Formats: sequence, C-alpha cells, structure tokens
Amino acid sequence: MPGIKVIITGATGMVGEGVLFECLQNPLAAEVLIINRKHYDMQHPKLKELIVNDFSRLDDHAGQVAGYDACFFCAGVSSVGMKEDQYRHITYDTTLAFALSLLKVNNNMVFTYVSGAHTDSTEKGRLMWARVKGKTENDLAKLPFKAEYNFRPGAMLPLPGQKNWKAAYKWIVKLIKVFAPKQVLTMQQVGRAMLHAVTKGYSKNILEVEDIRVLAEG
Repeated sequence: MPGIKVIITGATGMVGEGVLFECLQNPLAAEVLIINRKHYDMQHPKLKELIVNDFSRLDDHAGQVAGYDACFFCAGVSSVGMKEDQYRHITYDTTLAFALSLLKVNNNMVFTYVSGAHTDSTEKGRLMWARVKGKTENDLAKLPFKAEYNFRPGAMLPLPGQKNWKAAYKWIVKLIKVFAPKQVLTMQQVGRAMLHAVTKGYSKNILEVEDIRVLAEG
C-alpha cells in the first residue's frame, strides 16, 4: 500500500518526539503533520507543522487536518500536583474534543492514544490519573473511527538524536532494563507498532508492553 498520512501530537515531549523520529525514517509514513502548542524546530521533506494553542478548538483548523489516515495522540501531562478536575479537563476533555474534530473530516481514520501502564479500565480505582486515563481510553473506543488503539507502554529508551529526554530518566530506564527487561521498549518499537496498527491492524485495542513489542515486530 502507498505510504500513509499521519498526524502526531506531543512532538515536544519524549513519546511524541520518538514516534515522530520513527515515522520520518519509516517508509510506511508518507507525510507527517505535527500539531503542537509551540514550535518544534525540525525540517524534513515529510514534515508539516500546525500550531494550535487550544486543542479543544481544532474545528478552527478543519481544512488543515483533513485527509489523514491516522492520528498518534502522544500529548499528555503529569498528574503530579494537579487536582482531579484540572487533570481530567486536560487529559479527558481536551483529548475527546480533539478526536471528535478529527472524525468530522477523517471518517476513515485510525486513532491511537498513548495512556500508560496500569491505566484503570474500570474507572473506579484509587489512583486518580489511572481512572481518568481509563475513562479516556473507554470513551475514545466508543467513537466511530476505522479503528482505535490504546497504547500502554512502560519504560522506554530514546532514539538517537532525541532532545526531549531527561538524562536521569534514561539511567532509570537502563536500570529497569537490567532487572525487568521485558518491561522496557525502545521508541522505535513504539513508533513502528503504531504504524503497523494502521497498516496491518491488531486483535486488541488495548496494547500492553508485550503487545506493542509483538506488533512492532509484525
């Protein structure tokens, strides 16, 4: 099949940047549009950028986000120091609004949402962030995308050249790799698995670490 057209959010963060790097070097992706709140300094023949200050108002940019095959939603914030209503607004309300705007102009799109290990699908657990992410996953899955996948990576190692990566985190991941190697993925695996989810599909819509590894190899 010809290369696909992909939208990526969160390129100014570690996961989105890693997925972007993989898409730019992978022939499965023909065009990449990054949607950010601030400029990401990179030039590449495949790459376009759209600055959107308010992700809940993506309808204002409908013409620029139409005609895409997939969205890899990698944007997100830490829940540390946040009250639940504030975190829910950023994580749930904004993500659902963004997805609904894309659906209006891309009725054959595959949507992939990056949540995280230990997300709570029951929406009833004691961890606030896990409940909110669980609700986000659950309600995205109800939308009439061509397919919707929820990625739950754990520890991840960066691709060469990534800027949005803290050195301390890299050492923590290396330690995890020594003691629990099956819980560590590379950003190449994550990005490649997202592309394969679009071009090949997968049997589950919630992908844990091992599922991501299998799909990346497929």
